[in-house]
Amino acid sequence: MIPIARPDLGPEEAAAVVEVLSSGMIAQGRKVAELETRWAEFCGVRHAIAMSNGTVALMSIFAGLGLGPGDEVITVAHTFAATANAILFTGARPVFVDIEPDTYLIDAARIEAAITPRTRAIVPVHLFGLVADMDMIGAIADRYGLVVVEDACQAHGALYRGRRAGSFGHGAFSLYATKNMTTAEGGFVTTNDDRLADWLRLYRNQGMRTRYAFEILGFNFRMTDVAAAIGLIQLDKLERNTARRQAIAARYDEAFSDLPVGLPVTPDGRTHVFHQYTLEVGPERDTILAELREAGVGADVYYPVPVHRQAYIMERGLHADLPVTDRAAARTIALPIHPGLGSDEQATVIAAVRAAVGRHAASSRVDRTQPMARTSR
Repeated sequence: MIPIARPDLGPEEAAAVVEVLSSGMIAQGRKVAELETRWAEFCGVRHAIAMSNGTVALMSIFAGLGLGPGDEVITVAHTFAATANAILFTGARPVFVDIEPDTYLIDAARIEAAITPRTRAIVPVHLFGLVADMDMIGAIADRYGLVVVEDACQAHGALYRGRRAGSFGHGAFSLYATKNMTTAEGGFVTTNDDRLADWLRLYRNQGMRTRYAFEILGFNFRMTDVAAAIGLIQLDKLERNTARRQAIAARYDEAFSDLPVGLPVTPDGRTHVFHQYTLEVGPERDTILAELREAGVGADVYYPVPVHRQAYIMERGLHADLPVTDRAAARTIALPIHPGLGSDEQATVIAAVRAAVGRHAASSRVDRTQPMARTSR
């Protein structure tokens, strides 16, 4: 089976880990500090705070903003549940708005109608490696005095008009095993807010600046030097591996251009880093998916049950009418795309998709509305 993801880990990462283990300093130390400095420089922000995972990064931002019961946060349901869970962690409520039909990102034109006197923040999710419409989102946030928190957990290095994901508001990144850059588990917060950055460094370290002097209620959300050592090597590889993902996406685009499917869309002024390569294949999606897997292609669905339809969300009365989100959940598949995907494997994926879609072409016609301009890769 060709896996949908395969971490690019090799002897360089192994050597870096051995170096840390030999040093005797394996908790948060010099390697973490170096990784934070380099990630802040890469993203073009003043601060990067390393965390134990991406969910904790989001939770910590929301806690640092002082969110609590009665507050509302506007976001999407076409995302991993951690986006909503991190909001619920504070006692605040996620308010879901629908997505654009071709980018699968938050439809910024719908945000303003969802704002109430209780709204505190907007959380765009830069899904699959593409940055949301930060011009419109930023303008709305400024107009209403709202905070922008970017869920950039899938968008390492993605660009919007020359600026990196995570540099528009407070950003959260995941460094999970299958992400474009990994530390096995880990995460970052990025911010230009000096006060929030200082608070987060206390919060992730049990509330301590110096040992046994507890300034605030904090927790152990630290990253280890073992993880950071892996991350430093991964950061060295990131731009090369991004180029590989983009080249695979370009090959897929060309191979599927004559099929009745919806290809990934990259609006003008943005650079896609292809954490996932997602096709809309129509109402026979599940049949097509099963045939791909029978052909040895580890395709998958992100996300088959949107957050607003999860039982624990519905039990909380967080209902939302999101037809575009429901459509994406029912009609899309993600194909294998990772730096180690060889040419022969790519050919196998292409052949399997063409065959499966071809067998179900009559019922797989894609009729997207509100098309956006595509850019060349």
